[in-house]
Amino acid sequence: MPRPRLDPELEGVLRHVLERVPSSLTVDLIPSVRATAGQFAPSDSELHRDGAIVVEEVLATGSCGGPDVPLLVCRPRGVSATDRALPAVYYIHGGGMVMGNNRTGLDSVLDWVETFPLVLVSVEYRLAPEHPHPAPIQDCFDGLEWTASHAAELGIDAGKIILAGGSAGGGLAAGLALMARDGGGPALAGQLLMAPMIDDRSDQPSTYELIGEGIWDRISNLTGWGALLGESHGGPDVSVYAAPARASDLSGLPATYIDVGSVDTLRDESVDFAARIWRAGGSAELHVWSGAFHGFDQLASRAAVSIDCRRARQRWLRRVLDDAV
Repeated sequence: MPRPRLDPELEGVLRHVLERVPSSLTVDLIPSVRATAGQFAPSDSELHRDGAIVVEEVLATGSCGGPDVPLLVCRPRGVSATDRALPAVYYIHGGGMVMGNNRTGLDSVLDWVETFPLVLVSVEYRLAPEHPHPAPIQDCFDGLEWTASHAAELGIDAGKIILAGGSAGGGLAAGLALMARDGGGPALAGQLLMAPMIDDRSDQPSTYELIGEGIWDRISNLTGWGALLGESHGGPDVSVYAAPARASDLSGLPATYIDVGSVDTLRDESVDFAARIWRAGGSAELHVWSGAFHGFDQLASRAAVSIDCRRARQRWLRRVLDDAV
């Protein structure tokens, strides 16, 4: 199928990245890709930003027989939990449901801790295929409930908690917002979904545009969903908390921000999700970055479109936090 052209500045970066990682993720490659992805997680010194950020590792109590959930709590130095309550971003990492940990992708959102300032809580969930649905979303929910119930001791304003996640993390964040809405979970001020992985059916036009090309092609997407859902993948009995695009009712969700590249397998499901929130009377801001591939803002952080993307996210965060009670 034809596809939109890549941004010229991003195209060279993509060629370089693909010399080190495969375009297509298959089940047999999961162990090696996990090992490679681990090399890109920020170090302790990178997390601390030369002492500007205080980092604490805590365990949230698991539920439903699940294990305790590791959380990474990052807060600006000089603002203690007893000084004043800060907004919080509850961050869920990407990795196609099969890789990553609570450090994955943090380098792209740590700026928020200093800029606003705010408390960043990053959750580490169990990975598929060893731990299929509902294990990942349950871990995320347990971590969110623990964060909200311990808001006072963490120095968090419980009325200003925003979910954020990229790719698989964006899908889990969207599922978590639905769970919180349906199950009386913590109140949320917003959800920021970066190229979210939300539809296991993979039947939108953009899911056919990249096969053997780019980052997170159709084959990779099918591998990730198959790992999470097993035999139910693509069938009639998939939970909306696993694949939020399947939800028939998108009303009552918090303010939503969605962004995605135009050269991304997940483009059309992201656009459709935003449109359906609008039709349900909700608030959604959508950005489709021309010529951008999956994960462009992290892999090509200095590109002009990546800089614009990060600025747009921060502007939306600022507006939502200013409007929150």
